[in-house]
Amino acid sequence: MNTKQFTVLALADMVLATDGSLASLIGACNRVFDAEPPWVPAACAALIERTGDYFHYYSRRELAALLLECIGHGSAGARDEDAEPGHERGLECLVMPDVRRLCVEPALRPPKPAWLAALALPDLPTAGALAAWLNEPVGALDWFADQWRLARDAQSPLQHYHYRWVPKRSGGQRLIEIPKARLRRIQQKILREILDMVPPHPAAHGFRRGHSCVTHAALHAGRHAVIRMDLKDFFPSIQLSRVHALFEKLGYPHRTAGTLARICVNRTPQGALRDKLAGGALPWLERQALKSPHLPQGSPCSPALANLCAYRLDIRLSALAQSLGGSYSRYADDLAFSGGPAFARAADRFHVRVAAIALEEGFRVNTRKTRLMREGTRQQVTGIVVNAHTNVARDEYDKLKATLTNCVRHGPASQNRDRHPDFKAYLAGRVSYVRMVNAGRASRLQGLLDAIAWAA
Repeated sequence: MNTKQFTVLALADMVLATDGSLASLIGACNRVFDAEPPWVPAACAALIERTGDYFHYYSRRELAALLLECIGHGSAGARDEDAEPGHERGLECLVMPDVRRLCVEPALRPPKPAWLAALALPDLPTAGALAAWLNEPVGALDWFADQWRLARDAQSPLQHYHYRWVPKRSGGQRLIEIPKARLRRIQQKILREILDMVPPHPAAHGFRRGHSCVTHAALHAGRHAVIRMDLKDFFPSIQLSRVHALFEKLGYPHRTAGTLARICVNRTPQGALRDKLAGGALPWLERQALKSPHLPQGSPCSPALANLCAYRLDIRLSALAQSLGGSYSRYADDLAFSGGPAFARAADRFHVRVAAIALEEGFRVNTRKTRLMREGTRQQVTGIVVNAHTNVARDEYDKLKATLTNCVRHGPASQNRDRHPDFKAYLAGRVSYVRMVNAGRASRLQGLLDAIAWAA
C-alpha cells in the first residue's frame, strides 16, 4: 500500500472516530495533514450532505470511496496560489483514477488457512454470487441490508421486523425483534449453511445441538464454590462491526462480509422504543444499543452469531477459571464458574476480574445478578440445583407434584388457574423437564400425569 492509499484510509479512520459534526470532521482532516488545507471545509460539508447522520455505518473502504468524491468536489475551487497551474493543495493526487481504483477495489484474496478450508463454507466472492446463493436478486440484498431506512412507525411496511415487548422473569421488559417471512428465510439459510458449520468455544452450551442448560449446570455439580454471573443486554451489545469482522474472519471478501452482516443485524426504529417509553423510562445505554445496528433477539442467526462473537470472551474466562483450578461455562448470557478449595478461597474477588475481562471484550456484567454460592447453601445454575448432582429444586418439585395430585382428585380444570390453552401439554412439558434433569424423580410425576382423567 503506497502513501496515497494510506492517506485516504487514514482520513476515513479519522472521520469514523468523530461525532459527525462539521467542526469535528474538519478538525479530524486537518490533524491528518497537520495543516489546514483550504478544500477541507467544502469536502466535509459534501460528506455530511451525502451521508447525513449515518456515515458511521459505512465501512472504512466505503467511506474512502465517498471521501475521494468529496475531496474532488472540495478541491476544485481551492488551488494553491504558489503552486503550478493544474495542481491543487493537499490531496490533489487522490482524485486520480489509478488511486481511486487502488483504494476502493478489494485486494487479492489470500489462500484460506487449513482450519477455514476444513469448514467447507460456501464460496461467495462477489455480491452476485451471494445473491445467487440466497436465490434473491442483487437489488433485494441491498434492500434487506439497508440499515438507513428508519421509519418512525414500527409497523411501517418499510420495516423488516415485527416488534414486541415481553416481561423478564427478573423484572423489566425485553424487546423481541421478529424478522418478517422473507428475511427470516434468508437468515435461516445463512444459519444452516454458514454459521452452523463453525464450532463455537467448548464452554458455550446455549443454542448448540447436544448441549442444554443441564449440560451447562452439570459441569458445576459437587464443587466447593459456584459463582453465577449475568451479561447485561447480551444481544444488543453485539454491534455491526463485530459481526462484519466475524464474516471477514470466515474468509469472505469485505463487501460480501458487509452485506451478510447487515442482513443479520437491525436498528430498532424510534416507534418501537416509544411503546416501551410510554410505560416507563428505558435506560439510555439500552436505548442507544437498540438504535445502533445490533443482533436482534428473535432472529434465527442471532444465537449462533452471539456464540461466535463471544469466542474471545470464552477463551479468556476459561483461562481465568483454569488458573485457579476451576471450570467455566456459558449458557447464552449466563456465566457459571466453580472449583475446589483454591477457587473457593479466591471467590470473593473473582467476580471483579471477570467483570474487567467482559468490559474489555465489549460486554457488561449485571452486578445485581452476581451470586456466590458456597457449600452448605443451595447452589443453582440456570435454575438447576448442583450441590451434589443436577436436580430440580425441592420447592418446584413439590409444587408440581401437588398440582398433579389435585388434578387426579379434583380434575384438571380446578388447577388451571393461569388459563393455559393446552393444560395437558403444559403439564407434560413440566414433567419432561424434570425427567431431563433427574429421570429418577420424574417417574412418580409421570404416573400421576397418566392418572388424570381428561375431558373429551
